[in-house]
Amino acid sequence: MIKDKDTAKKTAELLLQIKAIKLQPNAPFTWASGWKSPIYCDNRTTLSFPQIRTYLRQEIANLVTETYGKPDVIAGVATGAIAIGVLVAEELGVPFIYVRPEPKKHGRQNQIEGYLEKGSNVVVIEDLISTGKSSLDSVIALKEAGAVVKGMFAIFSYGFDIATKNFKDANVELTTLSNYEVLIDTAKERNFISSKEVKILRDWRANPSEWNQ
Repeated sequence: MIKDKDTAKKTAELLLQIKAIKLQPNAPFTWASGWKSPIYCDNRTTLSFPQIRTYLRQEIANLVTETYGKPDVIAGVATGAIAIGVLVAEELGVPFIYVRPEPKKHGRQNQIEGYLEKGSNVVVIEDLISTGKSSLDSVIALKEAGAVVKGMFAIFSYGFDIATKNFKDANVELTTLSNYEVLIDTAKERNFISSKEVKILRDWRANPSEWNQ
């Protein structure tokens, strides 16, 4: 869910301006999953823009404290959310850890990097939510390590039904700065896309796995 429509619109506009989100309805991207997509999101681009990364850091940190108070630890999901997670942890003045998709094959075979004390209240930071599976795998790893996971915050979500179901089934509260619906409305309002392209983008969101086959 998003908590503030103005923040959601501003976030969407900033991501579009710096091309962290690219919309190409007539020249689709191919995702690693094989899906054809008229949208591509790489929020790591925001790190190259100091004012924008500061805005994101402050907005997420404010949401964290408003929702849960000051957590004991911030956890970033590797690799995309490590940087934004560090920024949020720095803003809040709390420790930071990050969670790998799976344990390392060598050394101490850590999946969680950094110091985590059992019973710590942890808030998880993500950059992007698609199906939510990898994000929720991180939550599982943290809980198995003894953390109390309060919730998750992300910059952007595609808003897929499967993600909504996955987070509900896992009983994990997800809050995002912006989402797909706000993005499309903002892109149309700011003339990034035409009315015809709005329809293409909404058709894709309705059935992304079968779109443009």
